[in-house]
Amino acid sequence: MEIVFGLLVFLVTFFITVFLVSNWIKKARSIGLVGKDMNKHNKPEIPEAGGIAFLLGTTAGIFFYIFLKTFYFHTNTAIIEIFALTVTILLAGFLGFLDDVLGWKKGLKRWQKPLLTVPIGIPLAVVNAGQSVMNVPFFGVVDFGIIYPLVIVPLGIVLAANGFNMLAGYNGLEAGMGLIILSALGLISWKINSNLWLATVCFIASASLLAFLVFNWYPAKIFPGDSLTYAVGALIAAVAILGNMEKIAIILFIPFILDALLSLIPEAMGESKKEAFGKPNPDGSLEMPYPKIYGLEHLGLWIVKKIKRKAYERDVTLFFLFVELVLVALVWVVYF
Repeated sequence: MEIVFGLLVFLVTFFITVFLVSNWIKKARSIGLVGKDMNKHNKPEIPEAGGIAFLLGTTAGIFFYIFLKTFYFHTNTAIIEIFALTVTILLAGFLGFLDDVLGWKKGLKRWQKPLLTVPIGIPLAVVNAGQSVMNVPFFGVVDFGIIYPLVIVPLGIVLAANGFNMLAGYNGLEAGMGLIILSALGLISWKINSNLWLATVCFIASASLLAFLVFNWYPAKIFPGDSLTYAVGALIAAVAILGNMEKIAIILFIPFILDALLSLIPEAMGESKKEAFGKPNPDGSLEMPYPKIYGLEHLGLWIVKKIKRKAYERDVTLFFLFVELVLVALVWVVYF
């Protein structure tokens, strides 16, 4: 019966998000909230800030799940945690939407983004989410006590929200990576940890991402924007904390960590910030935008070109999705 209701929540979330995305595409275009698709030769203008539809769709799905828990199953198990998690992604999505509306070229400054995302970690901090006892490499078992909810939890959420926001710029990449990671965390929560409510939240977000991906896949009809990437990054961290899956989340986050490190190269060399986009040819293929590799997207493009000689945007996206699936398989083999 629980599986049946889980499937119902999944489907409701999926179709709500489809409805929201399709309407947001029209609305965003009508108000001029569009951006150029830089990986296309003709640079078409695509509606932006599509993450608002994901945010509302996921929230609607979570509220529907709470409704079923309350009025059908007559239980309020983990209600506080669910609401804290919901507030977390709403805050993250709101801050991301703020930057989407201001514009990716004239929005929040680089140093302002991490600073303004600090409030995202407050909801889980005040409910004392997660376990303060952790097995730290080289130190063994450590009880962080009050430092865990007040420092480690907010810091983890802020870093994840900003980190997930960095590996982006290719049709279907952000939503696809989020879909794989949250589906994996949901499956682990359900099958391994027997944490049904957390698994359900993961699958709700996955349903919303899948619906969004229908419109965001190549050639994209809508861009996710920071409103999606901030929310998904914060959600991944929140799920990891609430499910005590921090180590697993770090492994699945390796591509984002590497991209963050590579992005520091221009600053270290005193150069201006480099964009992740490729250099599009008339036939739709992509060339390396710079002589050097300044981001993981550039590395992915370079690898695909070595394998296929010609690299297309969809190839780069599929390459990263494959890498993420390999990491999921690695987690499964190592931990389970």
